[in-house]
Amino acid sequence: MRLLLLLLLSFSLSAYAQLPDVASGTIKRFENFESKYIVPRNVDVWLPDGYSKEKEYSVLYMHDGQMLYDANKSWNKQEWMVDEVVSKLINEKTIDECIVVGVWNGGAYRHSDYFPEKAANYLPKSLQSQLRDSLMGDLRADEYLKFLTKELKPFIDKTFSVKTDKEHTFIAGSSMGGLISMYAICEYPNVFEGAACISTHWPGDTRIVNNLIPEAFYSYLKDNLPSPKNHKIYFDYGTETLDSLYKPLQLKVDEIMRQKGFTSENWVTKEFVGENHSEDSWCKRLHIPLTFIMKK
Repeated sequence: MRLLLLLLLSFSLSAYAQLPDVASGTIKRFENFESKYIVPRNVDVWLPDGYSKEKEYSVLYMHDGQMLYDANKSWNKQEWMVDEVVSKLINEKTIDECIVVGVWNGGAYRHSDYFPEKAANYLPKSLQSQLRDSLMGDLRADEYLKFLTKELKPFIDKTFSVKTDKEHTFIAGSSMGGLISMYAICEYPNVFEGAACISTHWPGDTRIVNNLIPEAFYSYLKDNLPSPKNHKIYFDYGTETLDSLYKPLQLKVDEIMRQKGFTSENWVTKEFVGENHSEDSWCKRLHIPLTFIMKK
């Protein structure tokens, strides 16, 4: 099974072999980035116009890297427009100059890579088993975060002229990418200053019968949220398609955020009426979470 999945992943990567075309800046691709923790995947690093080794840049890590820059090379012909949005924010001096590290998802392993692994420990054993069956038989988020923090980040820090401290390191994603962004700042609070969790998929897995996964996430957050004194966390949701499930779940998360001492200075949740679960929706509001977590 693992060999078949690796072959499928290899085909997926080859299907997107061309570099994305960007409206500004440049893309540096690192193909099939090797890891001892997870299956190899492409990493597309966006450098802003005028990138210079004479400066040091903040770093934004983003999941689902094949969807960030070029709709013509994504499976659904949609994109986040990261190059346009980040360039505008930099040019307006809203955020510090930064690079964006777009980490491709692992294809068939995406769900298991992005599902917050330790949160599953709060589920009954029967549901843990059901979840593992749904996620290719394994939970891999801890391994994925080890890849990000112990392999990819040191490589980025060495290869590019960047600020390596927590205060200039951020993470963002949508849906399951929103969950893993939340998990990253909880598990590695000394690595990430801010997390943008967009259309966070609080159901975790809509195929699970008698789904208690949201309750497990609430318990995990109560025990593991980072200090509000030196972290920023952003949540949002739309009201259409899959996002229509999120509001009541997000409201419970919001209450936990308040209980743990988060205020408007370091946390925000936004509702976007009429917006759905797609890159077309996320790109329209990407400037909002990035401004919140990365504002100068």
